[in-house]
Amino acid sequence: MKKYKVCVYAICKNEEKFIEKWYNSIKEADYICVLDTGSTDNSIKKFKELGIKVRKKIINPWRFDIARNESLKLIPKDTDICICLDLDEVMLPGWKDELLKLWNNNITRIKYLYNWKLDEKDKPLISFYADKIHAYNKYIWTHPVHEVLKPISNENIIQTDKIIINHYPDQAKSRSSYLKLLELSVKEDPNDDRNLHYLGREYMYYKKWNKCIDTLIKHLNLKTSTWKDERSASMRYIGRCYIALKRYNEAEMWYKKAINETPYLKEPYVELTMLYYSLKQYKDAIKYGKKASKITNPNLTYINEIFTKDETLDDILSICYYYDGNKKEGLKHINKALKINPNNERIIANKKFFE
Repeated sequence: MKKYKVCVYAICKNEEKFIEKWYNSIKEADYICVLDTGSTDNSIKKFKELGIKVRKKIINPWRFDIARNESLKLIPKDTDICICLDLDEVMLPGWKDELLKLWNNNITRIKYLYNWKLDEKDKPLISFYADKIHAYNKYIWTHPVHEVLKPISNENIIQTDKIIINHYPDQAKSRSSYLKLLELSVKEDPNDDRNLHYLGREYMYYKKWNKCIDTLIKHLNLKTSTWKDERSASMRYIGRCYIALKRYNEAEMWYKKAINETPYLKEPYVELTMLYYSLKQYKDAIKYGKKASKITNPNLTYINEIFTKDETLDDILSICYYYDGNKKEGLKHINKALKINPNNERIIANKKFFE
């Protein structure tokens, strides 16, 4: 039976504070390779102290895909399995045994559970399947930002819940380059639906409401825009922009479009509930909030939202029921909200008031 060799590879710039935790989670890999793209802290020194193969190369103008493709060149040629692991990510124990159990020569890529956001107690808040574990020499990276692995030949992808990666982002790190890189990405490939969706979302983050709306409508009109979950998210983001522009009827229309697109997702129901609540349309908020409550299947795509898992929905419903004259039902939702987050002081105060 062949013993497969595993290489973890990464790009790095000024990640000194993450290195030890990152390394300790993957030290049983056969190889570890890092491309440093211009660190001015002690990152390179730390890597060398840990015996990690590190090479420095400045990528100018900066693009994530070029940096990652350069990092691929560091991987030893006898590697079978490659894991692209950023310095702010950590692999949970047991990953290597599980990987070797699953792998065979026909597999080209593995989807694993990725905890993108965690609370202070390491409880996952946003999770989805990511796919940066791949066969050696079968992929290249593409797109200046939000880069993805592009297969060189046919793919065979499998999925597991037993390999888990946690993400601990540096909140102080600037993401200001993303907008220009996304604009470049869309210019290079205007028919890439994923990048158009990301660009629209980025305009929303920058409060460029009309640019966001125009871009996401373009996304929805693309022939390649077929993934319903992402289409639904574009519709919700358009709804948010119309709320910011105080055009509430259009926001309502787009949230209803999102519900029609993905009646199985909780997100559009909750956002429409929030809109009706803000407009003091309590009966409508209750109607859609009740529908949201019935959806219990977790959404494990990157588009899932924290407000579908925390106390938000029950909190809003409790207030809506109060104003609708049904304090008993309101109290029931307050108790549900406190079960999810017993430390929310405002909801604790609301409960005392209700009682």
